[in-house]
Amino acid sequence: MAKPIAPIPHRDGIAPSFVGLPQGDWPLILDFLIQRFPHVAADDIRGRLLRGEVVDEVGNPYRVDSPYRAGTVLWYYRPQPEPLTVPFAEHILYQDDVLLVVDKPHFLPVAPVGRYALENLQTRLRLRLNNPEITPLHRLDKETAGVILFCQSPQHRHAYHGLFESRQIQKTYEAIAGFRAELSFPCVHTSRIEYRDDAFTVQEVAGEANSETAIELLERRGNYAHYRLAPHTGRKHQLRVHLAGMGIPIVNDAWYPELMPDKGNDFSSPLQLLARAIEFVDPVTGEARRFESQRELGWPTWWALY
Repeated sequence: MAKPIAPIPHRDGIAPSFVGLPQGDWPLILDFLIQRFPHVAADDIRGRLLRGEVVDEVGNPYRVDSPYRAGTVLWYYRPQPEPLTVPFAEHILYQDDVLLVVDKPHFLPVAPVGRYALENLQTRLRLRLNNPEITPLHRLDKETAGVILFCQSPQHRHAYHGLFESRQIQKTYEAIAGFRAELSFPCVHTSRIEYRDDAFTVQEVAGEANSETAIELLERRGNYAHYRLAPHTGRKHQLRVHLAGMGIPIVNDAWYPELMPDKGNDFSSPLQLLARAIEFVDPVTGEARRFESQRELGWPTWWALY
C-alpha cells in the first residue's frame, strides 16, 4: 500500500505521522489512541484531541467524542523531544533543480532522530531552501563530516539510488587514526561485519567477507597517521570498524573499539573521519561529477602524538 497523501503540511521541516485504523471494537477514536499509544498518558491524548491536533484523511480535526471509523487514516505531529543545538554550519557545495551537494559538519545527523528531530541536516536544508522534498541519497554518520548528496526532486531519486546500488559512485574518505609500524600500506582490508546485540553498533566476525576498504598512508606523526580510505562496499560503520580491527582506531571514536558514554552536549572531540570526495556520472545530465569537502581534520595535540 502506498503512503497516503498528508492533509496537513510539514511543520518545522518535519513531516506529519499517520496511523491506519484497523478493524476493531473501539467506540471512540480516543479509546483507540489510548490503547495504541500506551506510553502516552491518557490526559495528554485527550488534550491533543481538544486542541484539534489529530486530524482525519482530509484534515478535519477529531474530537474527544469522535466515533471510531475503521479503514480510515488519522494524522498527527509527533511531540518533539527537547532539542539539542549543534553549533556548526553546513555548506552547500553545489545546487541545481535536482541535485544538492552539502559539506556536513561533525555532530549533525543527516535525518531526524531523537533529540535531533529538528536539529539535523535534512530539516535545516528543507527550511533554508523552502523545499520539503529534499531527501538524502545515502548515509553519513552523525559523527562524520564531509560530502553528502541530497535530491530535491522526488521523481529523480530512483536514478541516483541506482548509482549506489550498482556501485557506480566512488567515495573517498580521510581519517586521523593510530599508527602501527608492523602494518604495511597501501593495503586492502576485508572482513565480515555483523550487528552486535545492542543493534546499533557492529563487529567483525568470522566468515565470508562482506566488506572491503582500500587504505593508503598519507602522513605519519608519531603514534598517529593520516589515511586515505576508499570503501568498495558500504556496510554500517565500515571504516570505523576496519581501522579499529587493525589496531589503529580513529581519533575520538566513542564507539570503536569500545563503546564509550554518550558525548551529549560536548562538541570538543569530533571523530576524525571525513568524507573527502565523491565522484559519479550524473544519471540526469550525463555529466561527470566530482565534489570535494573543504573541511580539514585535526591532529591530536603535540604532546599526545608521541
